[in-house]
Amino acid sequence: MAEPRFRRPAMLDMEEAEQIEGDIDPADRALIAHETAAAMVAQAREAKDPELVARLVRLVDEEGIDTVAMLWSKAEPHTLPGALWRLYMLREWVKHDADAVARSYHQGVHAAHVRHAIAGVEDPPGPEEVRRLADAILSGVYAGDLAVALERAGAFCRVVATGTAFEAESDAGHADARAHQTTLRAAQLLRTGEDLERCAPMWREGRLD
Repeated sequence: MAEPRFRRPAMLDMEEAEQIEGDIDPADRALIAHETAAAMVAQAREAKDPELVARLVRLVDEEGIDTVAMLWSKAEPHTLPGALWRLYMLREWVKHDADAVARSYHQGVHAAHVRHAIAGVEDPPGPEEVRRLADAILSGVYAGDLAVALERAGAFCRVVATGTAFEAESDAGHADARAHQTTLRAAQLLRTGEDLERCAPMWREGRLD
């Protein structure tokens, strides 16, 4: 197998990743996205094979972000492929920038304590703890309660968004350019968290496809 091709994501760099263009006809893209997402989730949950789940968690590691983006990056956020895309991007961001993620998470814990409890990050929330959470969330998609996995991911995003907003506030007035970028990052994280949380009841009601 060829070496994986990585596009290092910064803070949930979905905007950049969504610019990845494939050779799939736009008319077929949505159908392919929905069918592949549904097949992967259904087969993994039916097989109940820990090795298969582990391989799916490492999907981007083995296939590259371009391949996964080609399938799912254009999917609507409140769909199964849209949710999977956000979960994989979340894992990539955490994997590559765990120190910064852990700092932001730590900043947000006290102001978002309920969300912290839902996310289930180990205390104290350091780099390894947030990495393990990202893997655990994806494992839950394929071998656990998928709605709970979505809720944990959404809560995690909200806690980090809260901490990121605090960081932006501390930069205001003396590092305004950085504060602006950090504020945008917090807003993007919050939006991602809301999208994932909205998908959870849809899955429970059989409407997430």
